[in-house]
Amino acid sequence: MARTFIAIKPDGVQRGLIGEVISRLERRGLKLVAIRLMQVDADLAGRHYAEHVNRPFFPSLVSFITSGPIVAMIWEAANAVALARQTMGSTNPGEAAPGTIRGDLGIDIGRNIVHGSDSPESAEREIGLFFGAGDALDYSRSADRWITES
Repeated sequence: MARTFIAIKPDGVQRGLIGEVISRLERRGLKLVAIRLMQVDADLAGRHYAEHVNRPFFPSLVSFITSGPIVAMIWEAANAVALARQTMGSTNPGEAAPGTIRGDLGIDIGRNIVHGSDSPESAEREIGLFFGAGDALDYSRSADRWITES
């Protein structure tokens, strides 16, 4: 089973969309294996967005992600990264398909509700930034046999 990192950003938390985001991912069939409500500090934000450090929008990324609490999560499924990204929709809510989190709930690219890993390698790196060894649970759901063939 593959894992991915998803965070509900400060705008999603402030708008009361935590349950909606989690519900959509669960309904898709992904399994929540770790969750944390937390405040991101500037150091963690800088490490999380390290690939953008030389871009002009880097300071605004750090400022926004540290502006309020986030919900950091690890989700599990076969092909977890791709499934989560499809469920979230395009980064720009104006281009996101209806039925996706961003397409239904977002308007502005700077306030697009969620962050999701863009590759298995990014997922591993991001999970390591926000969670420690042993933080993710390994468990079975009775519904798993109704979600995937095994």
